[in-house]
Amino acid sequence: MNVGFISLGCSKNLIDTEITIGKFKEHNYNVVNDEEKADILVINTCGFIDSAKEEAINTILEMAEYKEKRCKYLIVMGCLVQRYYDELVKLLPEVDLWLKLDEYDVLWDKIEDLVKRNVIEKSKTKKITKISEIPPMPMFSQEEFLDRTVTTGENYAYLKIGEGCSNRCTYCAIPYIRGPFVSRKKEDILEEAKDLAKKGIRELIIIAQDTTKYGVDIYGESKLANLLDDISKIDGIKWIRFLYSYPEGITDELIDVVAKNPKIAKYFDIPLQHISDNILKRMNRKTNKKQINELISKIRNKIPDVTLRTSLIVGFPGETKEEFNELLDFVKTAKFDKLGVFKYSKEDGTPAAKLPEQIHGNTKTSRYNKIMKEQKVISKENLEKKIDKVYEVLIENISFDGKYYIGRTIENVPDIDGLVYIKNEDKLNEKDLINKFVNCKIIDVNSYDLVGKII
Repeated sequence: MNVGFISLGCSKNLIDTEITIGKFKEHNYNVVNDEEKADILVINTCGFIDSAKEEAINTILEMAEYKEKRCKYLIVMGCLVQRYYDELVKLLPEVDLWLKLDEYDVLWDKIEDLVKRNVIEKSKTKKITKISEIPPMPMFSQEEFLDRTVTTGENYAYLKIGEGCSNRCTYCAIPYIRGPFVSRKKEDILEEAKDLAKKGIRELIIIAQDTTKYGVDIYGESKLANLLDDISKIDGIKWIRFLYSYPEGITDELIDVVAKNPKIAKYFDIPLQHISDNILKRMNRKTNKKQINELISKIRNKIPDVTLRTSLIVGFPGETKEEFNELLDFVKTAKFDKLGVFKYSKEDGTPAAKLPEQIHGNTKTSRYNKIMKEQKVISKENLEKKIDKVYEVLIENISFDGKYYIGRTIENVPDIDGLVYIKNEDKLNEKDLINKFVNCKIIDVNSYDLVGKII
């Protein structure tokens, strides 16, 4: 039978999809990229914010139409299912199997039951009744991580080091969907990293909801710096980066490892969310304005060529005009290399959803636009400082017209950050440089991307 996959949401979700693809391949299913050729369609959903939920529902409805053609079974898994299982079962009878996160340990049993038309054992479904009682989610076994099918190409792969989150920010539903933070054992992570290197992967992107919490639950303290150092010793791995490091967890040890280890990207993705002490307190964040500014200064002093990225939230309940302007001024002075903004989304079951003074959607949009307009200018100014400098660039693609090679420096996260466009002056065959590293001199920039020339 043919099976097709659609993976929505974050890179952590993508790994779950890759492992599920590996399971189907292990059982001799043929994986296809064309929905019309699929006997089974699997959708891995995100349920984080309103736009993600809307995308997931629309995708399910769109894929359900293929059941009028070749598709026999429609399977939906992931965060949306974990969060809204009862409602979804009633709303979308077109779906043949719903797989919650807390059922991943019996995932293949349920799929086989569906295909064989057997009755699914209700006893295998863990009943979750209260937000506070959500247990740690089961992670796929180590063998399943090794058998996963990497879908991100030949050069890079995501490496999950933990599941869930224990931070309990008042606006965030992740702890209520994926449970508290659970670290993977270091030896299992290193085994998977070695396996990926043997498969030709040269860049590892270390991910968790908060990577700085890695090891706290099983080793008594954060072991992220130590883990990064160990991964860097693996032959074949050229670039290593880690994403989503909460400010309170960034230690001097971690900064030093990033500063000194040439394989680790000098890149910090720090989700700050706001700068107003009042807003940070109501968000249940663990840092304040003074600590944030001191951390940024410390990182930049120790790593002068560091790339800093952050994410912010505008329109949090009760955010005054003065508090927003404080955030806007912070953006202007901090001058982050990369910056993303979310409009606050009122999420069911979160403490912030019950707060008074919810902000009007038009106000959120206006504040979002003001910050992004400012960041566009800042980004270009930061990039202009790179003109005439030489960077190592990994070429990953070529433009449709063949005029430009498209690549990334170690400063750019795939599918998130900007790119480097290199003019194909010699009209080379695309295979000559694709998936290779070249030295490139930056000759021009636009708002978010670089233009380079091979030297």
